[in-house]
Amino acid sequence: MSIHRQYELVYIATPDSTEEQLADLQQQVATVVERFSGTIESTEPWGRRRLAYEINRQREGVYVLQVINGPATMTTELDRRLRVLDIVMRHLIIRVDEAQAKEIRTQDRRKAAFVARRLRRGLPAEPTEQELIRRKAESEDSDGGADFGGEGDR
Repeated sequence: MSIHRQYELVYIATPDSTEEQLADLQQQVATVVERFSGTIESTEPWGRRRLAYEINRQREGVYVLQVINGPATMTTELDRRLRVLDIVMRHLIIRVDEAQAKEIRTQDRRKAAFVARRLRRGLPAEPTEQELIRRKAESEDSDGGADFGGEGDR
């Protein structure tokens, strides 16, 4: 059984492509994703943008970002299919779940260090509601003087 991972697919379509052609292209991508029992989490059409450099004598392209969940074999099939379509000038598939997992591990480590510091000081592992209210009041007091600069300073 293959592991489902999260990927970002960005492709650049030719600037003269119509809405129907783009919808058909998105449907082709959806068909491949469904065939590999994956899901399309979101589709963001970025619209027509200027390219950093000329591709196939084109200076502009229509950018589309799709967030996809599925196995690695799905990405190889998507790569193969997008490479042969004339409407797609460039495409890129990136695995993003690795970065998310790394971020979660970092947050967990920070939380564990926070709890360890509190326990060393003899405090409960989690801050109490009174502590949270006091911190909020202190941060509001030290906002840089929101009460300063009003009327009567002259």
